[in-house]
Amino acid sequence: MEAASRVFFAPGFARVNMDDLARELGMSKKTIYRHFPDKRSLLTAVLDRQFAAVERTLVTAAQDTEGQPFDVRVQQFLIAAGSELGRLGAAQLATGRGGDAMLRQHVEQRTDAVVYRRLDELFRDGHRQGLLLAPPELLSEITRGALERLLTSQLPHELNWTAADLLRATVDTVLYGAIRSAPGIDDDQLGAVIPRARDDDEEVGP
Repeated sequence: MEAASRVFFAPGFARVNMDDLARELGMSKKTIYRHFPDKRSLLTAVLDRQFAAVERTLVTAAQDTEGQPFDVRVQQFLIAAGSELGRLGAAQLATGRGGDAMLRQHVEQRTDAVVYRRLDELFRDGHRQGLLLAPPELLSEITRGALERLLTSQLPHELNWTAADLLRATVDTVLYGAIRSAPGIDDDQLGAVIPRARDDDEEVGP
């Protein structure tokens, strides 16, 4: 599994085959096939193993920020998630660069279960506390798109920033916005522009 992780998560992994892995391990393909019938089943097992590590990291991040301000909790969660997904290469697979539709679907399902459901709950919690101006569902969709796009972006090279710096800037933009308020504009005026999410129990008439 360690050897498969090194081989499959290296640049150009889509061209890697079982012969490459057998050479890396110093064993015959027949030995590998005793445990895994094909490349897809082996990579799926490797991904599940890596997603388990991602989950442990996110649980630790949540525990470490428990009781801290909401924005700190969101920021640390997103930085941890982005770092783990970047290391895993899940975003590249999920956006179609792996070339295997079944594998992409598996990655999307695991990413949703391990990362985004936790993010959704975090935003819902902020909404219940009255800390969010925008609906939590909208923030979740924006953040998902930003996170996945960032992991495949060329901006770190174009801006001469590290990926970690760019991720932090993206998180700050999502949390606090990119436009400074003009003098004299207060939160009530902003609320007139950004409709506040209705309470879940509020009834909407016909």
